[in-house]
Amino acid sequence: MDESVLAELDRALEPVDAARAAAYPGEAPTRQPVHTCYVPADAVVPGLVVSWGRQALEALDEHGLPDLGLPGELVEQVLPRVRAKLADEPVEDLRVDSEDGYRGPPDREDDDVRTAAAVLAAEPGLPPFWGTRAKSLEGPTRRRGVRSLDLFLGGLAGRGRAVVTLPKVTAVEQVAAFLPVLDALEQAHGLALDLELQVETPQAVLGADGAATLAAMLHAGRGRVTGLHYGTYDYSASLGISAAHQASDHPAADHAKATMQVAVAGTGARAVDGSTNVLPVGDRAAVHRAWQLHAGLVRRALERGFYQGWDLHPAQLVTRYTATYAFFRAALPAAGARLAAYTARVDGGVLDEPATAKALAAVLLRGLDCGALDAGEVTAAAGVDRAGLDALAGRLPR
Repeated sequence: MDESVLAELDRALEPVDAARAAAYPGEAPTRQPVHTCYVPADAVVPGLVVSWGRQALEALDEHGLPDLGLPGELVEQVLPRVRAKLADEPVEDLRVDSEDGYRGPPDREDDDVRTAAAVLAAEPGLPPFWGTRAKSLEGPTRRRGVRSLDLFLGGLAGRGRAVVTLPKVTAVEQVAAFLPVLDALEQAHGLALDLELQVETPQAVLGADGAATLAAMLHAGRGRVTGLHYGTYDYSASLGISAAHQASDHPAADHAKATMQVAVAGTGARAVDGSTNVLPVGDRAAVHRAWQLHAGLVRRALERGFYQGWDLHPAQLVTRYTATYAFFRAALPAAGARLAAYTARVDGGVLDEPATAKALAAVLLRGLDCGALDAGEVTAAAGVDRAGLDALAGRLPR
């Protein structure tokens, strides 16, 4: 074949290669929190994070763990780790809410968001990930929402990287129009800001022209969008699903979340599960029912590739970490053995390819990140250390 044919092929596809590389740089090489805890701006008090951990431990001590459908030996492995996590780092990602969770009157919102920021600024340490949920960009709430953002972030000026969650997004144009606002907030307050979009409306999934909307919204963020978060109750209600059946495992939720998953694949953004509003409060029977429901939803999400979800109450941390730790510890033996065989090029009953090795390494890294696994046991099982797992998973710095 003449070289000119191949040269023309390269010339024709170089712009396509460049566009794909820009739009799909690969999975994010950073830790992903296992949850996002939403706290109303008027409920932020000194010692908030420590208090959430203490309340979770108190609930566990008072009520005991119910049967969560896990093997007894796995629960024995997990519980000491859960207790340690609740004592040391109970909240991985905190979002101060000035949207639906906020119940203060309009004339008090300025003071509440300022106070919330001042409380967090005085804390000895913020969670690894933190930020705020703004109001939507719909006309009635637009200016109020941006003002609250400005006041909150101003109280935490210079504190590194924060996340802004934008709820009820209905149009690609809203994302594009919000970028200059984020630029201005960064300049004003010396913060690096990431953007999350909440999938709470049908228009976020399917536009009026019949086109899927989520991918367009994400790419309109020009690399700033780090996550699509499913809003269980607003989305369900907007489809006319009755309150008794609004849940993150409803078929309508699965459709929206599957669309989110496809939209974020390869972009570096993450698809995040929603919440359950069935809280573990009341007598032991009520708490146990709520824990069983929550643990089942967390386990179901993990099995479907959603490694992060929302928690709305301190006692939900018990089952967030129990179900999450059990998932990663149960994965360790097989994932470790398959990775060891892959790196040693040993033939076995499963023929793994590089993409599978990447997924195996990623699941072990997630277990390490959240505290479910220890470095020594992972290296012993997989035959590679943390640096080797990072390389296999594509987590090398970009």
